[in-house]
Amino acid sequence: MRRATSLLAAAALAVAGFLAAGPPAAAADAGLIRNGGFESGLDGWSCSAGSGAPVTTPVHSGSSALKATPAGQDDARCSQTVTVKPDSAYTLAAWVQGAYAYLGAAGTGTTDVSVWTQAPGAWKQLTTSFRTGPSTTSVTVYTHGWYGQPAHVTDDLTLVGPDPGGPGQPRPPAAPTGLTASATSSSSVSLSWAATAGATSYKVYRDGATPLTVTTPSAAVTGLAASTTYTFQIGAVNAAGESPKSAPVSATTTSGGGGGGGLPAHALVGYLHASFANGSGYVRMADVPGSWDVINLAFGEPTSVTSGDIRFSLCPVAECPNAESAAEFKAAVKAKQAAGKKVLISIGGQNGQVQLATTAARDAFVSSVGKIIDEYGLNGLDIDFEGHSLSLATGDTDFRAPTTPGIVNLISAVKTLKARYGPDFVLTMAPETFFVQLGYQYYGSGPWGGQDPRAGAYLPVIHALRDDLTLLHVQDYNSGSVMALDNQYHSMGGADFHIAMTDMLLTGFPVAGNSSRVFPALRPDQVAIGLPATTNAGNGHTPPAEVNKALDCLTKKAGASCGSYQTHGTWPALRGLMTWSINWDRFGSWEFSRNFDAYFG
Repeated sequence: MRRATSLLAAAALAVAGFLAAGPPAAAADAGLIRNGGFESGLDGWSCSAGSGAPVTTPVHSGSSALKATPAGQDDARCSQTVTVKPDSAYTLAAWVQGAYAYLGAAGTGTTDVSVWTQAPGAWKQLTTSFRTGPSTTSVTVYTHGWYGQPAHVTDDLTLVGPDPGGPGQPRPPAAPTGLTASATSSSSVSLSWAATAGATSYKVYRDGATPLTVTTPSAAVTGLAASTTYTFQIGAVNAAGESPKSAPVSATTTSGGGGGGGLPAHALVGYLHASFANGSGYVRMADVPGSWDVINLAFGEPTSVTSGDIRFSLCPVAECPNAESAAEFKAAVKAKQAAGKKVLISIGGQNGQVQLATTAARDAFVSSVGKIIDEYGLNGLDIDFEGHSLSLATGDTDFRAPTTPGIVNLISAVKTLKARYGPDFVLTMAPETFFVQLGYQYYGSGPWGGQDPRAGAYLPVIHALRDDLTLLHVQDYNSGSVMALDNQYHSMGGADFHIAMTDMLLTGFPVAGNSSRVFPALRPDQVAIGLPATTNAGNGHTPPAEVNKALDCLTKKAGASCGSYQTHGTWPALRGLMTWSINWDRFGSWEFSRNFDAYFG
């Protein structure tokens, strides 16, 4: 019904003459689209679900055009927000090819417009016009294809009308110059450039990652992988908009053991029951086998849900008869670190609800977590907020700009800790699928309320900290069925669940189905798969053979099969596996870690 209605409406517009050339522009009118010929790749453009890419053939003019491919429920929409003048007339045009190609403008403040055509194998111009509302200062122009149809190609897209930066008005700055980049460690690069006249801030672009905004002509980019070459560009920003990007420069990070945070190329992460006992038995730090690359101490917990004051103490001898002394534990931590291992404090867990609803709680979190890290000489922090620790306030609907105090304060606290300990600070997260992948369908309480406000609530935290994040290992266990990018539900316990859930992290996805709010893909070296070590450790235990099937598919070993699920790529650099827990793995005769060692050699 949706498709038929859209096609009929679009056909009516075409009959009305919108495919003909628009009215001539006045002498003072200006072309307002940035990179409308796609000669600078996707600079200035955002494409849903990674659907768009620059191509060198076919092109209408110049050397590049945009090709965008629909997939599943994504219609391959590419858009750009443009500054305009209120109550003014504009003409939008583009040359297109494809079975179905659309051109439109949204947010005009009056009547939004959209036209379409069928132009397989031949260029055809689409043109439409609109008038902005009395208070409209920006519109979003877009092009898209149609569901299940082949790719569409767009070139020479223009928006012509009154220039909002006309006489007496501010104009975007010129492109920054003098950019230099130098690696300062295995995980960070220092950038500097000449100050740009008229700029109030700058955007730092790195290989397609979310831009970093700074206010001075220098930046430290952290959270990078070791021995890796990165390319950087700078945009200058003021009230009128953003400049073209600077000329690109590259820098290669130093060697750091083969991965971000000094991790090996493929890492094994496990939780150590350091503060409590359960049926799995106590494992002394010195007795943790060398297979484990990251050891998360479970758990630091708050004095109360809202205090932000985190405490950690070793399991008492009365509860853990073979527990070591504090001095022996600290010495063992140092020995593990000398062997290249990372030891982190994990905050939260099933029983440790943490809600940083106030700035006082935020500051207490920073202070108390810092004391734990300092006392035990740890490498960083693992965030394992579960239950009701994270939820989104009503009206907080955009993961890119969260407003919920508990979310905003957590992001701020972690950034403060990262800044305090420097680029080698290891940051990991272990959310449940409910807080991450469920965000593909639902986000918070939804636009009309009534949904569980915890749905997708980790997404703003992950997104804001993605450039500081060493590892995300979502718990692919204790989970209900979750809809993946194939719009089918997947259930835990087999290779299929891990393939589908991991593909979402490495492909990105529209949050709550909103194609204009796409959670960007993480780097593969930032992602590990979280599993229970034994059937005793949690629901959703996956046998080793199924674990290996998932790894074969995601890293694409020769002859690998992904079953019925089709991934959106292959990622040989997938970082590895996480398990709950080291203790339960010992209880299970080390089956989990031995399988990891056998698989990755």
